[in-house]
Amino acid sequence: MEQQENQMNIELSEEIALGVYSNLAVITHSPAELVCDFIQVMPGMPKGKVRSRILMTPQNAKRFLQALADNLQKYEQNFGPIEDPQSGIPPMHFGTPNTMA
Repeated sequence: MEQQENQMNIELSEEIALGVYSNLAVITHSPAELVCDFIQVMPGMPKGKVRSRILMTPQNAKRFLQALADNLQKYEQNFGPIEDPQSGIPPMHFGTPNTMA
């Protein structure tokens, strides 16, 4: 028996293909979902702006975490270690409120 490959066609619009810059992420969760707000904060500005919000199930968030770790490991193999952020920069989870839905 031949194994069939699972294939999926994914559409990427021109607008989405441009991407969005983010230098801060706020992650909140409920028992059913994780909410990731990707924010752009400009130096000297009193507030940031949410540029994108992604909602995931906990299971998909865990798969995403594993895929991100795998890709970061491959990146470092090709380009060298990624330096840890400086101590003056807030962590990516800075200001995360406790959330329940």
